[in-house]
Amino acid sequence: MFVKILATTLFAIAVIHTFVVKKFAQWAHHYPQGSLQENLLHFLAETEIVFGLWASVMFLAYAAAHRSIHHAVEYIETQLDFTEPKFVLVVMVVAATRPVVQLAERLILSVARLLPLKENVSFYIATLAFGSLLGSFITEPAAMTLLAMLLKQRYFDRGISSSLAYATIGLLFVNVSIGGTLTHFAAPPVLMVASKWNWGFWHMLTNFGWRSAAACLTSTLVVTTVYFKQLNNLQPPTESRQFIPAWLTGAHVTCLAAVVYFAHYPDVFFGVFMLFLGLVTATREYQEALKLKEGLLVGFFLAGLVVFSKLQAWWLEPLIQNMSSSMLYYGATALTAITDNAALTLLGSQVPNLSDDLKFALLAGAVSGGGLTVIANAPNPAGAGILQSSAAFAGDGINPGKLFLGALFPTVVAIAFFWLI
Repeated sequence: MFVKILATTLFAIAVIHTFVVKKFAQWAHHYPQGSLQENLLHFLAETEIVFGLWASVMFLAYAAAHRSIHHAVEYIETQLDFTEPKFVLVVMVVAATRPVVQLAERLILSVARLLPLKENVSFYIATLAFGSLLGSFITEPAAMTLLAMLLKQRYFDRGISSSLAYATIGLLFVNVSIGGTLTHFAAPPVLMVASKWNWGFWHMLTNFGWRSAAACLTSTLVVTTVYFKQLNNLQPPTESRQFIPAWLTGAHVTCLAAVVYFAHYPDVFFGVFMLFLGLVTATREYQEALKLKEGLLVGFFLAGLVVFSKLQAWWLEPLIQNMSSSMLYYGATALTAITDNAALTLLGSQVPNLSDDLKFALLAGAVSGGGLTVIANAPNPAGAGILQSSAAFAGDGINPGKLFLGALFPTVVAIAFFWLI
């Protein structure tokens, strides 16, 4: 029990750390450039290292508590599954390549042109209302990576206000979280329960899918209306797109599809990844620098969450068992803000004899709150890693408090469609 309490304490410290990363960045400026103090504070200001850093402390504490490093290694090797962090690392690198991003942009542009609006406005709507639903088919991490890349190029790096930047990233995080519920095989929180509860494609589409699509569209239209003038006045992108051979785009899409198909078999999708790296090297004239650093940081972040999540069951399971369906829905929405929603649904699936109402409440609440913080949904760190260096955030990264406020409205809309309607 001591280890579990220690794990929860360190987990709470890590959560607090994510909310004060900006302070570390500010303190770093008080020291000479290149000094040890400045480098250390900048390191502590990286959101993606927070949970990996405190998970390392947890590993040492676990070893000390058992007076054996082997016990800590055994816990990591035999009781935890790091497939998801590995998958997010690989799919983020593969999805963020120039051929895949340009293909996604063309597909979203084709939807945008159906709307009688200027391209900047119509592309914004198409990306956030319809693009977010791609998470139900190509997995949420891949969808998040693609959408974040497109939004960065077209909006975040083009002088939008801080207010619009936080409204957009909040909308992106919430819509991707709920947009993965049209199917039973693509969103991490859905994967944790679909097989055990015998939820198939039709069940997800009729119980969750239409709600998520309606919520995504409603939230996006409202945010677009509020910021219409700013979006409408943005200059359309003028940079020319490099020609990418169709066969190369097809090869990239094939690699992405293979990684997604073998998402539960890390040895296989890492083999695909090795072949993909060879392809990129051989066609470097059509490529940009791979997002290896971003992918590694996000994978490290999620691996830290995995280390902590299993040791939170001692207080989460009793809490879930003693809730009504309404309490469970709102409780899951709130709890998701401080723990990964896939971990929450996994723990909930282990509670025996849950009624259908409680099952719906648990998953609906977990995805509804998936945009409130960077740690609420596994793909969020991927989006944050891509967007935090944008001009819109003035080089200071993403402020967790402002992210929470930016995600609040689309979260309320999600609550309305998933629970009140």
